[in-house]
Amino acid sequence: MSRLDNIFQQKKQPVLNVYFTAGFPFLESTLPVMEALAKNGVEIIELGMPYSDPLADGPTIQESSAKAIANGMTIAMLFKQIRHCRQNPYLEKTGIVLMGYMNPILQYGFERFCADAANAGVDGLILPDLPAFEFENLYGAIIKKYGLNFIFLVTPETAEDRVKKLDSLSSGFLYAVSASATTGGETNFEKVNSYLKKLASFQLHNPVMVGFGIKDQQSFETATQYAQGAIIGSAFIKILSGAEDIEAATSQFINQIRPKL
Repeated sequence: MSRLDNIFQQKKQPVLNVYFTAGFPFLESTLPVMEALAKNGVEIIELGMPYSDPLADGPTIQESSAKAIANGMTIAMLFKQIRHCRQNPYLEKTGIVLMGYMNPILQYGFERFCADAANAGVDGLILPDLPAFEFENLYGAIIKKYGLNFIFLVTPETAEDRVKKLDSLSSGFLYAVSASATTGGETNFEKVNSYLKKLASFQLHNPVMVGFGIKDQQSFETATQYAQGAIIGSAFIKILSGAEDIEAATSQFINQIRPKL
């Protein structure tokens, strides 16, 4: 059973997954931000690997990517930074997922990337531009060889048979994008709830995490009425960009999203 499976089995409340860009706001910010998130009860950390052409990301994450690249962040640097992260007691049981795009990974070497990710304690991958066909016929076996979960994305426009197909290929969780748009935009949660209720009726194999547009307690609670958890990205990046004290800013932000029990 994977670490992600354990997180969902043992959850006492909706799971919170927070995304941030590795190497932002400063090159050496990666581990301090991860520790601050874990200290404040975030169950899954989604580490964005900066890329110069992030198609699914809105302006906030695009800007953080550009800043991280300017800071000197690369895939090799990321693995160097996180290779001992599981020795940190706060990060021992926290889910760690890498989100990025295929181009820099292929340049790095796909199997080398999976091996290094596994060695660094990474649990899973989200690669929005890896098609299901290529996953099934080429890359999925390599991902499984190194014990990594792979998370596919579905949208409100994804047909039921396609949702079930992507669910069957996914492990860890299924990422339900709340709207067919880029990250950080406004979200109509009445429509999102109808969509998530429909997904719940499909009796999927994986837990569903909903992302895009979640930024406060109200949107988190609304989004998790019919999903097992939610993903926050752009709203947290905005907090980081102006934070003088990463731990204090993170603690305040997370407590506003999901007040401590």
